[in-house]
Amino acid sequence: MKKIRKQDKRVQKKAEQRKGLASFVSFAKQKEILVGVGALILVGAIALLVFGLTVDGPVDIVEEIFEEQIPRHPLTGAVLDEELEELPQVFGVMVENAADAWPLSGIDEAFLVIEAPVEASIPRFIAFFGSDSEVEKIGPVRSARPYYIDWNDGLQAIYTHVGGSPEALELIKSTYDTLDLNQFWYADYFYRENGTRYAPHNVFTDIEMLVEAWADVFGDVDEPDYDVWEFADDAPVGVGKSVSIDWTDGTTYDVSWEYQPETNDYLRYQGLSVMTLEDGDTVEANNIAVIATDIRVIDNEGRRSIVTEGGGDALIIQNGEMYLARWKKSDHDDRLKFYTADGYEISFNAGSTWIEIVSSLSQVETE
Repeated sequence: MKKIRKQDKRVQKKAEQRKGLASFVSFAKQKEILVGVGALILVGAIALLVFGLTVDGPVDIVEEIFEEQIPRHPLTGAVLDEELEELPQVFGVMVENAADAWPLSGIDEAFLVIEAPVEASIPRFIAFFGSDSEVEKIGPVRSARPYYIDWNDGLQAIYTHVGGSPEALELIKSTYDTLDLNQFWYADYFYRENGTRYAPHNVFTDIEMLVEAWADVFGDVDEPDYDVWEFADDAPVGVGKSVSIDWTDGTTYDVSWEYQPETNDYLRYQGLSVMTLEDGDTVEANNIAVIATDIRVIDNEGRRSIVTEGGGDALIIQNGEMYLARWKKSDHDDRLKFYTADGYEISFNAGSTWIEIVSSLSQVETE
């Protein structure tokens, strides 16, 4: 996400005062450098004994720093003046990526995008937006698949799509408690661009429409209570790694994320060129995750079955480095999360995250 709300001077000063400590805590969790924390507390205890410090001594200072949390946006990790009173409603929008649908709109403003293959190994996105965001055009919006519903429901998001595979529609109807916004039944919250585009690549929506749908269609739904990821300050390592993903035998849908050291984020290339949206914007991400899971073709149409629950190997790319991790999602409506090999939850940089779904990490190359 390129547009993160700027901190006011008071919040910025407070963040700067704690930046070193926040980076240390994040590094300790992910690299298991926990000894330093214990040593810091031990030094404080010794100081109390030897120098007779008062309750304002090192131990109390350490405890105060650890107890005091910088308010962050629960979806983007951006620093806030104060904690939000309630979690924003999330919208999960199915956005196609077939070449006939290019150029796309709005995905650069999503706080989270998950990219996975559908028929013919063409990747499709579920792009997540908060109800407090402002996005004027999102799409083209396309049809549902079962695995996207699993990722959607982990955020209790309003699942926004145009029709779907028989299995996906049956799961929504009979099995899951998905907050379903199907254009077939709720056309007022979508629009078609005719003349410049042709069906099925011409359905769009926007945040204003989705917020209206939230009030009109889902007004009696409880406030969301999804899990929130851990966030940390940027900590670039100075040596940038870029990553590329081989989606198909050709190059049309292959993806590269090129590290940008001046901004500590990643610029998306699709095929052989920078991915450019309809408004001329490019796509950048602050974090990239790659998940390896079981992917199988299940019918003559080439539809996929993708395992979304359980866990497996993953790669985390952030701050110019890449490391092996584990992904976990215990149940259909649990949120997808990432952990170090020893079980510490991984912290993400504030901004946007893209998750790439592959059958094997061998599809990933780094430079």
